[in-house]
Amino acid sequence: MNARDIVAAMMQQDAFSHWLGITVLEQRAGYCRLGMRVRKEMLNGFGIAHGGITYSVADSALAFASNSQGRKSLSIETSISHIASLKEGDEIIAEALCESDTEKLGHYKVAVFLKNEPGKSVALFKGTVYKTSKSW
Repeated sequence: MNARDIVAAMMQQDAFSHWLGITVLEQRAGYCRLGMRVRKEMLNGFGIAHGGITYSVADSALAFASNSQGRKSLSIETSISHIASLKEGDEIIAEALCESDTEKLGHYKVAVFLKNEPGKSVALFKGTVYKTSKSW
């Protein structure tokens, strides 16, 4: 299976990414770019997007990018830095890229930014995945 087929198969079964309203914008081996709009039900008590929203879209980008290389991969460690707040209606992009790859591990960086301000990150996410022996 190629990257497009793998991401499509994953997305078909991913109810949470569907609930988030994620759109797959681009995918290739070791890379994925997702889009999403912040909705009212994603806001916290301060009227800004809950931190779990940016975390979740970044985590989905990590999952798709790491699996797109052809082996079933699972995250084993992730972290995020929230840089700017988001409000209802903001359109964001999450862009995941493999930074290093070994036989068993992959290290990824995911930048989350406003669609209309691609140079302005709102969150930076790092993830390490374990690559199983199972192929897609």
